Amino acid sequence: MLPVNRRRTQIMLAGSFLLLIALVWVKVPSPLIAAIALLPACLAAGLQMPFLLCLAFIAFSFFRLHEVFPALYPLHIPQLLALGTLGSLAVNMLTKRINMFWSRELSVFSFFLFLVIIGSLLATNRSAAMGSLTGTYIKIAAMVFAISWLLRHSRQFFWLLLTMIVSGICVAIVALRNKHLGLELVEGTRVTIGRSIGSMLGDPNDLSLVLLFPASFALALLLTPGFGKLWKLLGLMCFLLVACAVIATQSRGGLLGICAVSGIYAWHRVQNKALLIAMGGAALMVLFVLAGITDRASGGAHEEGIDESAMGRIYAWQAAIGMAIHHPLTGVGLNNFISNYFDYSPHWDGKNHAVHSTWFGVLAETGLLGFAVFIAIIIAVARISSRCRRYFAPGNGHTAQTYDPVLFACAQSVQAGLAGFCVSGTFLTMGFTWPLYIMLALAVALSQYLHRQSSGRL
Repeated sequence: MLPVNRRRTQIMLAGSFLLLIALVWVKVPSPLIAAIALLPACLAAGLQMPFLLCLAFIAFSFFRLHEVFPALYPLHIPQLLALGTLGSLAVNMLTKRINMFWSRELSVFSFFLFLVIIGSLLATNRSAAMGSLTGTYIKIAAMVFAISWLLRHSRQFFWLLLTMIVSGICVAIVALRNKHLGLELVEGTRVTIGRSIGSMLGDPNDLSLVLLFPASFALALLLTPGFGKLWKLLGLMCFLLVACAVIATQSRGGLLGICAVSGIYAWHRVQNKALLIAMGGAALMVLFVLAGITDRASGGAHEEGIDESAMGRIYAWQAAIGMAIHHPLTGVGLNNFISNYFDYSPHWDGKNHAVHSTWFGVLAETGLLGFAVFIAIIIAVARISSRCRRYFAPGNGHTAQTYDPVLFACAQSVQAGLAGFCVSGTFLTMGFTWPLYIMLALAVALSQYLHRQSSGRL
């Protein structure tokens, strides 16, 4: 507790600073002034609660909230949060307020990161590779370690769960609003967000990728026993909004991902598996009809035989195999698939194609070795999530006092999210984006929590 005089002095200084900022705002109403006003509070929060700063950085970087709500764009919030998060981590590590540990999963991920860095240095288009590495992937890598080390208590797992759900609701509402008003549409029917400002969400497939991720967290909140009715209602609202928004993107990968996420929860709750599979197939067909896939300008029913969209993917996947065979150890380099497409594609139609597949994208850009390590990461996450789901499940030796619905919900979210990632990854490029790596960090944190609980060190 601070002495009264010292605390009074700090309050006076803070009040004087806010008054000064308010006076400046009256004369110069610029978003930069608001950012400066919030900076001290962010610094204090970052030093005292680095995990919340880390969550904010993930929300703005992955869900692109500053592009979903363009009024936030001039504030450069992701850049400020990146600096704050890294600075907070450095200070807390130096002062030993963060208990760092190491695990086999972090070793596998570190080796994959090493391969990505080497591949980027040797890439044919080094500027594109290094731009993606330093601009996005290195931040994702830093957050893997940050989330793994910072997630220690049940309330922190709950904040992560809630952040994913609320962010998903925000993106889904804006997507549905754009669909209703006919804004930012691609091919006349496919909804996007921020396409006019060059947002990553301006591609309907990327938008469906972002929307898909909160679905597993929403269903966990809805179906996990122990949460109150209001929390379950929040989970239901998020899932319905996300599902409707994914339908509005008309992304086949997104629709398959929604079915995969839902299927994992149903698999653990429905006894008759044959009936479940039949119902799942029928639900998928209904989703395709609701999404209007046959009316798409690309990949619709008006294209005979294998549609143009599918053929573009097949040509791209053949090119990816060629890149991996010629560069088995390093691949062609991060974000180098398109620039190498002409040299490796068996068919040239006058334009480069994106790979539109997580598996073939990783195969092409990291080589056969990198692809094998990437699969090892997925196996590790699947193994941990399955083990933690069994351990934290109600009735597994837990009493009413020891059962924690938050931990059980997070374990289910990782398992279902990974299933959605693997299924939708066939059609969506997610190898170097946030979802898998958030699930990896969450799985490592859950495994460490389980280890501390089993050894009685909580």
